[in-house]
Amino acid sequence: MAEPPILSLEGIGLQQGGRWLFSDLDLHIAPRDRIALIGRNGAGKTTLFRTVMGEIEPDRGLRKVKPHATIVLLDQEPDFTGFATLMGFALAGTSPPAEHAVEAIAGQLGIDMATDAATASGGERRRAAIARALALEPDLLLMDEPTNHLDLAAIDWLESWLDRYKGAFIVISHDRTFLKRLTRATLWLDRGGLRRKDVGFGGYEAWEEQVYAEEARAAQKMDAKLKIEAHWLERGVTARRKRNMGRLEKLWDMRAARAAMINPAGTAKLKLASDDDFKSKSVIVAENISKTYGTREVIKPFSLRIQRRDRIGIVGANGAGKTTLLKLLTREIAPDSGSVTHANTLSGVSIDQQRALLEPGKTVRQIVAEGGDWVDVRGTRKHVQAYLKDFLFDPALVDAKIGTFSGGERSRLLLAREFARVSNLLVLDEPTNDLDLETLDLLQEVIADYEGTVLIVSHDRDFLDRTVTVTLGLDGSGKVDIVAGGYEEWETQRREQRAPARSPATDGAPATASPPPPPPPSTKLSYRDQRDYELLPARIAELDELIAKGEAALADPDLYRTDKARFDRISKSLDLAREEKDAAEERWLELAERVEG
Repeated sequence: MAEPPILSLEGIGLQQGGRWLFSDLDLHIAPRDRIALIGRNGAGKTTLFRTVMGEIEPDRGLRKVKPHATIVLLDQEPDFTGFATLMGFALAGTSPPAEHAVEAIAGQLGIDMATDAATASGGERRRAAIARALALEPDLLLMDEPTNHLDLAAIDWLESWLDRYKGAFIVISHDRTFLKRLTRATLWLDRGGLRRKDVGFGGYEAWEEQVYAEEARAAQKMDAKLKIEAHWLERGVTARRKRNMGRLEKLWDMRAARAAMINPAGTAKLKLASDDDFKSKSVIVAENISKTYGTREVIKPFSLRIQRRDRIGIVGANGAGKTTLLKLLTREIAPDSGSVTHANTLSGVSIDQQRALLEPGKTVRQIVAEGGDWVDVRGTRKHVQAYLKDFLFDPALVDAKIGTFSGGERSRLLLAREFARVSNLLVLDEPTNDLDLETLDLLQEVIADYEGTVLIVSHDRDFLDRTVTVTLGLDGSGKVDIVAGGYEEWETQRREQRAPARSPATDGAPATASPPPPPPPSTKLSYRDQRDYELLPARIAELDELIAKGEAALADPDLYRTDKARFDRISKSLDLAREEKDAAEERWLELAERVEG
């Protein structure tokens, strides 16, 4: 017999600012559910979490919780006010976890819970909040952007913990890699309604495209101009995603050119082209630079020549030296040895991670257009409302106060403000924090079209794979790996370097790891497409086997009579497997056609 749901929301309606934020919303969470909650910034994802928690009372509908079930929220911005230490925060509440359980998780996350809460960094606070939430071992865990402020090692640890977790969870995250690895179902909060599909985030984009296409066809049949206008944003998102596929192909070409300039892995040095043209395009030249703090060599000597239109990603664990390297390259600090030279025409814009420019009392018009009707977008005059539309805002919000916007909407507004400025160097420090998936697609597009050079510090693996041409990887030893490609290419190189040395070849020469080459030019596949093309056949074979077993079990004429619950479970699993197989086959055939073409 199937277990009852941990939580149910039935016919929920919630008004906000004179409008219905939710209307007739239904939600049922079963034990072991692994769910991604998707929705545009401002759609109400965090509000829905607080409704699930019982912190917000809906205007109509029912909230039902299984007796004795525990629900815990890992908030995006936990409030540490009034707590002397991180442990004080972790042990507060009516049902505090055991201190030893918190300490055990904190130790694995590398955080000292005796740290002063008032002076703790964003990463330390995030780890403390995770330690508290996980130590409670809830039946249902709600996570709002859990990977914000975490480094790659901590994200890997959290993924492993959640993979073993026996309860259910719902997660809001911009981290596509995190969502793809962990989720098995998707909730899509859109225009006041909630859709559910029992496929993980990996199938979300295809589902979204299908829904929007069906709605567009319905709108056209109605021949209602207003109805069609209501879909301008969704159609824009769909078109933008398709354009991004072309930009990813160009990114591979740029990576291929960069790979030709990089020596075998381990030398940490870009070869300089012999012709003057290459040198004339250089905007930042670092020659044998290093930096030491106390007795620790944070950056060991290395050289790098950055060209115009390079997209440089900087990755590594917290404390590995990412910020130091960024400040060296932008000449905010001086190296202990070597030199950093900038082109005379270099003019940079830095998008501050703290979003300090956005005062709650100011309006959108004041932030973007200094109170006027027009904004100069990199030398071109554009009406402020048309420019807001480019950044996925309703133009009618031009006079709305910043304080009414969600964190993600504020981040998007800051991007709109800064991308309008004339510059040829863009510095992005954790730009993906607080952004929804549509805005990440938009940011990817803007970066691809940007004529200058981009430096990006980020822990978002998928974003780096879609965006950068060269990755500077720091492992904490002070060595800087220079790799053509994104995060995945850096990880591949690290795995090769960590692997035991193989037997020497017949000539006795030691094996040398080289930067992974881009896919053959004839395929013109993005990294994600290439992986799908290679891995989907094996997955389709697995699904064939599952389907065959399910059909064989259902062929037993006595199964329905003797064990209806098992019959129902197998039937449901069989339907899901067939659906996934159909989608996988369609996806692989599409990629195969592109490869053969």
